[in-house]
Amino acid sequence: MKKILVANRGEIALRVMRTAKKMGIKTVAIFSEIDRNAPHVKFADEAICIGQAPSNQSYLKADKIIEVAKLLNVDAIHPGYGFLSENVLFAELCEANQIIFIGPKSKAIKIMGSKLAAKEAVKAYNIPMVPGIDEAITDVSKAKLVAAEIGYPILIKASAGGGGKGMRIVETENDLESQMKRAISEATSAFGDGSVFIEKYVRSPRHIEIQIIADTHGKTLHLFEPECSIQRRHQKVIEEAPSSVLSESLRTEMGKAAIKVAQSCDYIGAGTVEFLLDEQHNFYFLEMNTRLQVEHPVTEFITGLDLVELQIQIARGEVLHINQADLKIKGHALELRVYAEDPLNDFLPSVGLLKTYKIPSGQGIRVDNGYEEGMEVPIFYDPMLSKLITYGKTREEAIQLMRKAIDDYKIAGIKTTLPFGKFVCEHEAFKSGHFDTHFIKTYYTSEAVKDYAIEEAKMAALIAVKQFFEDRNTINLPHSNS
Repeated sequence: MKKILVANRGEIALRVMRTAKKMGIKTVAIFSEIDRNAPHVKFADEAICIGQAPSNQSYLKADKIIEVAKLLNVDAIHPGYGFLSENVLFAELCEANQIIFIGPKSKAIKIMGSKLAAKEAVKAYNIPMVPGIDEAITDVSKAKLVAAEIGYPILIKASAGGGGKGMRIVETENDLESQMKRAISEATSAFGDGSVFIEKYVRSPRHIEIQIIADTHGKTLHLFEPECSIQRRHQKVIEEAPSSVLSESLRTEMGKAAIKVAQSCDYIGAGTVEFLLDEQHNFYFLEMNTRLQVEHPVTEFITGLDLVELQIQIARGEVLHINQADLKIKGHALELRVYAEDPLNDFLPSVGLLKTYKIPSGQGIRVDNGYEEGMEVPIFYDPMLSKLITYGKTREEAIQLMRKAIDDYKIAGIKTTLPFGKFVCEHEAFKSGHFDTHFIKTYYTSEAVKDYAIEEAKMAALIAVKQFFEDRNTINLPHSNS
């Protein structure tokens, strides 16, 4: 493998290219017209414009990407995450054109891309699943029978997608028909597939993911767990590894279950199996992400592994050089997704010019970044600027380092989620580890962040005044003795 095309942009494109370059592999960047001067384009050995700014005219043009890959004699394509990373047709196109797809085979993407197909695949492996129906339905009367059997509240979920689209919580039978129609409509609009299924709604859950890695020689390992319970609108905002709530025995049990899920679809490469953990610490299979996870840096910190390097080695047909018994958790890592969004205005997108953009640095601080000072943040793509990751010997140390790193991250010209990240790290529920996926709904308001910022400013002013008088007294001290 001499040349890899990275079919993505921003921080993840740079992340993949850095490891490829470390391995002596040349890289090809693709870019839209608006990304012409982006860091990932400058970093690559070769770069080619793929189309206009909208993603459906550039980064989602599978045929064009394959054409470019063949033109430049590319051996493999790394899709990153988002865009075409879990697109079964793109994986099939790569396979048909003898280009290595750095990820699972199209069969696994197809199975795990449908929540219903995934449930069917893992059924024979005795994986715990949330009570519900394992077929798509549109009949309201049938839905009422299912809901009555498993008990309210229930969750209506789109079979074909994620990210909270086509998802509705229903508390009573009176709301079922209207919420079901809305879920079907939203799923049809977002995924072109209106099929939905029903399952029991788990109150106060924790969202635990098990990172897995599998080679082409039959070896599948789990790399422990990121916890992703701090979410807004079903989108993760802060992740950490390991979870503060898992015992060693439960971690082992969930790891074994994740390996079985991967084996159910003959998975190869890096992937993530998502579970819900209820208040009694029962866990339930949720879904599988058939790609590199956004929060993979927290796993890398606690294991000392480079997951992109492992992906590339597996794609080359190499045997995994590690065994399950070799893997140990070392320390604790946190990740904050730094979005160009205004946390004081319902997290609405905040685009514009990065007048100031200075990232923090130091021991235990990592920033997977895709922007530079003076760049425009476009409206066309996911609003994530970077991922801020901190690592410490303990969870407390990682949190404290995250607070400092947020303070040292200087951004002007747009609003970001940095103040929200500071709010979470300062909140007693998060610091104590006693929280669930409803953290934002329960504790967060824009007023709370504003009040916190005012109190922090007052405290900083008091410290400055105290320091002023201490300095003045120190300066005057010799005069008082003369």
